[in-house]
Amino acid sequence: MSDTSTLIGYQTRTISREELALVPTPASTATHHPVPHHEIVQALVETLGFRHISAVHDEYAVSPDGMKMFGVLDLETEIHGCRFSIGLRNSHDKSMRLALTCGYRVFVCSNMAFQGDFTPVLAKHSKSFSLLDSISIGVDRMQRNFEPMQRQITAWRQNELTNVTAKLLIYEAFVEGELEVPKHLARRVHDFYFEPQYPEFEPRTLWSLSNAFTSAFKELDPVPQFKATAKLANYLESRSTRNF
Repeated sequence: MSDTSTLIGYQTRTISREELALVPTPASTATHHPVPHHEIVQALVETLGFRHISAVHDEYAVSPDGMKMFGVLDLETEIHGCRFSIGLRNSHDKSMRLALTCGYRVFVCSNMAFQGDFTPVLAKHSKSFSLLDSISIGVDRMQRNFEPMQRQITAWRQNELTNVTAKLLIYEAFVEGELEVPKHLARRVHDFYFEPQYPEFEPRTLWSLSNAFTSAFKELDPVPQFKATAKLANYLESRSTRNF
């Protein structure tokens, strides 16, 4: 699990891109044309490469019968230390469509959980399906959505907080129950914010407070960790323009 993407495989096992290429693909039928998992990954990597974007980390999970594949790719694209990621899934047995999701926090799990900030690709492997067209359109849509995500991060970095405001946001989240997260993490959020571990989170801003929350959430198991993180963005954004 990286700082921006989480992949939970079958029995928590994940594999490399090289191992993914060894997974067999069933024969096509008149109405269904399975695309090898590794070809989808290769098409995605090449499409990103044409746009001068590369993956700095990637890993995959495959069902025991090889029919379902899930993956995550952390991209080199960054803004002020925040890295974007892509989640990927595919099936050979019609159990789910090809899909991508992207964001600065992505969660993919073999239990079908598939979440990010934007999901641009959703396609069936029919006779008319074009892998390269679908991937290209999806990547173009993702790039267009990088900008609004970047704007939110920039706005949070510029939103300075007084100590009283930061404490109030932590209090409302945990004591008043505005955020559905374990209450014992309140002290951890407080400590991460007021005693930051890294210089980039020393400024007293909404972005630093967001990092304090997500750092505390890392003490949770992967699934509740992502659920808490997903709710955090809406909680902080709803308060980002409030006058305290």
